[in-house]
Amino acid sequence: MSGHSKWATTKHQKGAKDKARAKLFAKLIRQVEVAAREGGGDMSANANLRTMYQKARDSSVPLDTIERAIKRGTGELEGVRYEAMSYEGYAASGVAVIVECLTDNRNRTGAEIRTIFSRNGGSMAEPGAVAWQFARKGVITVSREILEDDLMAIVLETGAEDLRDDRDSWALIAEPSDLQGVREALEAAGIVPKSLEIQMIAATEHLVEDESTARKVLHLLKLLDDQDDVQNVWSNFDIPDAILEAVSA
Repeated sequence: MSGHSKWATTKHQKGAKDKARAKLFAKLIRQVEVAAREGGGDMSANANLRTMYQKARDSSVPLDTIERAIKRGTGELEGVRYEAMSYEGYAASGVAVIVECLTDNRNRTGAEIRTIFSRNGGSMAEPGAVAWQFARKGVITVSREILEDDLMAIVLETGAEDLRDDRDSWALIAEPSDLQGVREALEAAGIVPKSLEIQMIAATEHLVEDESTARKVLHLLKLLDDQDDVQNVWSNFDIPDAILEAVSA
């Protein structure tokens, strides 16, 4: 199972225990608002807004809350103006990390992200030093109970790039612009996706076989993810399942 999907699984398990729904909603609403500001409020013409809208709905964000976020993004309603920022760095053992933020104060956010890295065994990197190792892809996860052959037929039909086994689920990989078409094909086949999102997927992974190092890597990623302005944290680590289970216990 790939490193970024392991982090997503670990994050979601901990999130069910200790993340408030309000904080998740705030992040999703910011994503919707910025998508509307950058590409307009028409979802038929704004693929990123469609994706963020569906992600918010899948997480049970109220429809009127989403609609207000879209209107703030298009300027129909007043609101705080958020700016998209991306930071790059390394965790312990040279594990690559990308941190995506939406902030109304780039100086404050940049200082806080830098502090989290420096105080937890990591270091910041220059723009582009890490990003070249990743590609932005659309990812749809579905139940592991679905037959592989049925999903592969949809991959071939829709032009999706890959079908990945993530142990607890299947993940269909596609270009972000093709994500909605893949989702529609799944639903037409009676398959309800578990989640739909845009991810930064690493071309190669960094193997972490030492438990102490794994703890440091996951601790840093969790602190970054908990920072209020952070929307996504991507990494290229690959921690064997046995070590991941031990450090996540």
